[in-house]
Amino acid sequence: MSNIETKCLHAGYEQADATTKAHAAPLYRTTSYRFDSTEHANNLFTLKELGNIYTRLMNPTTDILEQRVAALDGGAAALGLASGTSAAFYSIINLAQKGDEIVSANNLYGGTYTQFNDILPSMGIKVNFVDPLDPQNFEKAITANTKAVYCEVVGNPLLDLVDLEAIGDIAHSHGIPLIVDATFSTPALCRPLEHNADIVVHSLTKWLGGHGAIIGGIVVDSGKFDWTTGKHPLLSDPEPSYWNTSFANDLGDLSPLAYILRMRLIPLRNLGACISPDNAWQAIQGIETLPLRMERHSFNGIETAKFLQNHPKVEWVRHPSLPGDDCYELAQKYMPHGSGGMVVFGIRGGAEAGRKFIENLNLFSHLANVGDARSLAIHPASTTHSQLSEEQQLNARITPDLVRLSVGLEHIDDIKKDIDEALSSI
Repeated sequence: MSNIETKCLHAGYEQADATTKAHAAPLYRTTSYRFDSTEHANNLFTLKELGNIYTRLMNPTTDILEQRVAALDGGAAALGLASGTSAAFYSIINLAQKGDEIVSANNLYGGTYTQFNDILPSMGIKVNFVDPLDPQNFEKAITANTKAVYCEVVGNPLLDLVDLEAIGDIAHSHGIPLIVDATFSTPALCRPLEHNADIVVHSLTKWLGGHGAIIGGIVVDSGKFDWTTGKHPLLSDPEPSYWNTSFANDLGDLSPLAYILRMRLIPLRNLGACISPDNAWQAIQGIETLPLRMERHSFNGIETAKFLQNHPKVEWVRHPSLPGDDCYELAQKYMPHGSGGMVVFGIRGGAEAGRKFIENLNLFSHLANVGDARSLAIHPASTTHSQLSEEQQLNARITPDLVRLSVGLEHIDDIKKDIDEALSSI
């Protein structure tokens, strides 16, 4: 299978279930699994063979999801988790510990920024934030203790794109991986592993699930980064909590899975942020229509941006595929088939005008989410990024007039009409 449309329907479940012959991916609601023998049980726990032990660690339904998303991104393996936030967190603590550092873009989703700015430092992991629009800022911030570089394909909420290949070159020149959150792009629009990334993080809650009905996250590993250099002791040194296994050196044929296997057997096994089989199954259903939905999201997004660009009550508008946008060239390079349904704009009249606009929308729902099939709207400075200080908001260019739209799958004429009527209330 070489095309994403086919992978979305078949990857990870190419033949019917061996026992039931079920054509659609089954939902396995079980906590645990019977062992064939004591030898079989021991082999599973000691990684002599792979298989099901306990649903906190693995589940047949979740396995289909993991294989499918790994195939979509072109990775070697993936790990499903309870949320996108858990995926971001585990991607870091799987390779960094007390005394280590991370270099991160500063234009992150507000929850990720708080995690990196407050939670990781409390664990002794320092995060150095940089403006990602100039790749050289990452170079300047990397130290001998840096274990990874982190960024988002499309920044939330300002929709800045980054030069993945340039940033990846810088990370690799220092022997460290590039971790990329690709939630806003999905594999249907951009596959970071094809552009110098080593690890990809997704929130399944957003466009991959696609219907605002589940919570989930997933981490995809390229399987190509060399963890044996000693630069990452958590991967290369013996792991005392798992029979002193060196995940980078002791797995033989499974060595390309070192990063994901360690994440499964150390952070996930012991901290427990597992995705439920029901949410994994729902995510599989959403992924089946991902290419079709992202095509419509992208069309509605650019058409909405053009409409706002010409509206007298709008100061400015951003969509990466909008000609003249600061990130237009990067969008053509990394997202040539469309850059999704996210649109942000500055409304004349500032925060008060933004409040009136949102309260007078009818088709758009006012809530804290993106990636739904239905159109959504929010005022980030007072909600999703309100935990940031005024200085942090300004550094991330989150201004009081900024309104964020997650444009859904409705007819574009209905979307424009709802926006126009709400703007007329100002």
